[in-house]
Amino acid sequence: MKSNKTLGLGNIFAALVLLFSLTACMTSNTDTAELPGSGVGGAMMGSTIGNYEDIEIPVDMKYINANSMSIRTESFRGGIIHYKGRIEANSLKEYIVTSMKKNKWKLAGEVSSQDIILAFTKPHRTCMIQIKPNSSLSDTTLTMYVTVDLAASRTLNAFGEPM
Repeated sequence: MKSNKTLGLGNIFAALVLLFSLTACMTSNTDTAELPGSGVGGAMMGSTIGNYEDIEIPVDMKYINANSMSIRTESFRGGIIHYKGRIEANSLKEYIVTSMKKNKWKLAGEVSSQDIILAFTKPHRTCMIQIKPNSSLSDTTLTMYVTVDLAASRTLNAFGEPM
């Protein structure tokens, strides 16, 4: 059974997607430019997430295209991105927190129960991450809800400061 906090975060993101889809067409994420690239993380190999070069996850996590989607308008970019892998949930959490801090994301909040939810922010960006631990028969699931306010970020310099 899902917790109310988990459902609330999903509903918030769904409302954002609906709001922005009213102003632009929704596109399917089948272009390989949107798929995860490769990069090097901290102590273990990592992979960057598509067009979000400042978000890294362990290479053991496999991208699930069927459960992922993205939206792009003139002023907004975002998506729901799914991964699965044979990684212990707390190890995955530690890797993500370390790599996000390294990439200058601020940990805005954390909720831990059966699932782990992490919220990160940067100027004009948010990234909410849900980690569902693996059971004896399944992989750990990682779901990321990423938003980028492109219109607001155009007024920032390379250091994220207002110009």
